[in-house]
Amino acid sequence: MCLCGDDFSPKELIPWVALCKHPLPTVVTHGISSDALVAILVAVSLLVFVLVLVCPPSPSLPLAKKRKMSNSRLPLFFCCLFFFLLPRHVLLKVDAFTGTYGINYGRIADNLPPPESVVTLLKAARIKNVRIFDSDHSVIKAFKGSGIELTVAIPNEHLTDISVYEDHAMSWVKENVQPFLPGTRIRGIAVGNEVLGGTDQELAQVLLGAIKNVYNALDRLQLSHEIEVSTPHSEGVFVNSFPPSSCTFKEDVLVLMKPILDFFSQIGSPLYINAYPFISYKNDPEHIDINYALFQSNAGIHDAKTDLHYDNMFDAKIDAAYTALEAAGYGKMAVRVSETGWASAGDANEAGATLHNARTYNYNLRKRLFKKKGTPLRPKMVVQAYVFALFNENLKIGPSSEKHYGLFKADGSISYDIGLTGLKPSSASPSLLSLNAMVFWVVSLLLFYIPLFGN
Repeated sequence: MCLCGDDFSPKELIPWVALCKHPLPTVVTHGISSDALVAILVAVSLLVFVLVLVCPPSPSLPLAKKRKMSNSRLPLFFCCLFFFLLPRHVLLKVDAFTGTYGINYGRIADNLPPPESVVTLLKAARIKNVRIFDSDHSVIKAFKGSGIELTVAIPNEHLTDISVYEDHAMSWVKENVQPFLPGTRIRGIAVGNEVLGGTDQELAQVLLGAIKNVYNALDRLQLSHEIEVSTPHSEGVFVNSFPPSSCTFKEDVLVLMKPILDFFSQIGSPLYINAYPFISYKNDPEHIDINYALFQSNAGIHDAKTDLHYDNMFDAKIDAAYTALEAAGYGKMAVRVSETGWASAGDANEAGATLHNARTYNYNLRKRLFKKKGTPLRPKMVVQAYVFALFNENLKIGPSSEKHYGLFKADGSISYDIGLTGLKPSSASPSLLSLNAMVFWVVSLLLFYIPLFGN
């Protein structure tokens, strides 16, 4: 990674050194937007197209070779013509996720910075994937021109209406998505949240209809190849998730899940799960090694059926989902983590909800995601995850931990240091990442200056 350029200043060096030690996939961008890439591809295609037509073979070549070259140009000519005439969505299908690391931007609070400041914060932290839980226009507008991939959501209370009336789904897309394209890079729509496996059976019955109507609306507007349609699930849809090889969908869930998976397999959407080692540990601290939950050194678990070893709970949860998919007949479907995180504070009975544990989990999670690797069961399926959450949310109901998942405080400073950059200095104690960066910087200075004073 180059540290040179007009926008580089010495005060930025320490965060950059830290990133060199633990490179973020979201920091190193391709330096080019999808629109620009398409323009370049089309320009190159047109150039080759013209050259094929106008450039004759060399006069010095034998006649037989000239004929052979002319004949060989015909396939190239038609390939270029075909490529040039291809529609945009065939040239470049946009994925809903860039790299491996994203974040959830919840706003159930009365003290958060305006969306424009939040976008500045996200860019400073080099976060390229963001999920919001609604389609607030002021928020969507703030992301215009940011280059950040945004997933918007349809809250559960709107699902019945959108499921019953196709025109309402079309109206929703026209009002909440289409007007903001292409300036805001809306790359996904989450239809509902944790609907299956819950107590509202009527809502569960309408989920598939809502998903289909939203997708069909996108398709009619020629946006279905650019915007992914999905729905996140809680771990409540599974049964026997330990060991991972035993996991299946609950029988009552599978009845409704299978048609959704059928549809997702047709349109190429992954299964989204909300995976929280924190909640598992909080519910059973006596039988779960906290080091296993925090990606720390531990004995791990051995899955006898698959003969696979797991040294962290996060990977085990993802492989449990893969196992459930395979058992249901969808072994090729990808799993993506829509939420994962660790609370930095909580009630007295919420085991593990401490700042130290939150920092440890999120720091180690970043390291794990930056490796761009799969899981023991699916080593070639690179894990992608959205961290929960961007901010502490002081108006959330439920246990105290619900208010304390944020990587950042409301004033834009970091809640604790895992290597992210905030909008202002923070009193948070340094992490291993910043300490390593400091040591690296000091050693680099010594190695640079010592030879200058030698013989």
